[in-house]
Amino acid sequence: MTTQMSTAGVARAYDRWAPVYDLVFGPVFRTGRSAAIVAADRVGGRIIEVGVGTGISLPQYSRDLRIVAVDLSDAMLDKARARVRAEQLTHVEQVVVADAEALHFADDSFDAVVAQYVITGCPHPERALDEFARICRPGGEIIITTRVGAGHGLRGAIERTLMPLTSRLGFRTEFPWSRYENWAATRPDIRLAENRPLPPLGHFSLVRYQKISPEDHAR
Repeated sequence: MTTQMSTAGVARAYDRWAPVYDLVFGPVFRTGRSAAIVAADRVGGRIIEVGVGTGISLPQYSRDLRIVAVDLSDAMLDKARARVRAEQLTHVEQVVVADAEALHFADDSFDAVVAQYVITGCPHPERALDEFARICRPGGEIIITTRVGAGHGLRGAIERTLMPLTSRLGFRTEFPWSRYENWAATRPDIRLAENRPLPPLGHFSLVRYQKISPEDHAR
């Protein structure tokens, strides 16, 4: 079995997840979802959530924000659009299909880029991270909730073994912290602000990057 992931394959996987996503993953990701939204509220302004899925997070954002919600799966977004209508979420500007690795937004468009449990579902995660940095304004933040793999030992071996299965389901089990470190090392405009394991077991983390302004970068 192959562990290769493709954009079309991920979209199909999450189209299949759409009917049961909130039931299956809503409780599991609740802590990380809340932590990411608190961080975004602190930044303020115009926020994009990449990989918004069914829009389960949208009602939690402050109504003072302006939210753009994107996802690869149109079936997921159908549920997000219905949620926006039903709950009259007037702070949500757009709900549109978009690929995290090729976002159709201008440079420096957002005060914060939020990506909840998305990076490990991207066929080319570093491309997505580059896109997040591109559309984030200088002084803004990239706010990520993510599963961080062990990278070694028994847990790392199990994660590698499960990859052929989980890649078909639309996400990776194997994704060590070194991939974030290696990416950030290529980006002089990006600074790690926080890497915090989330309760109860610390298998997921809140990761925040700040995009450095040209003035700070020159120092």
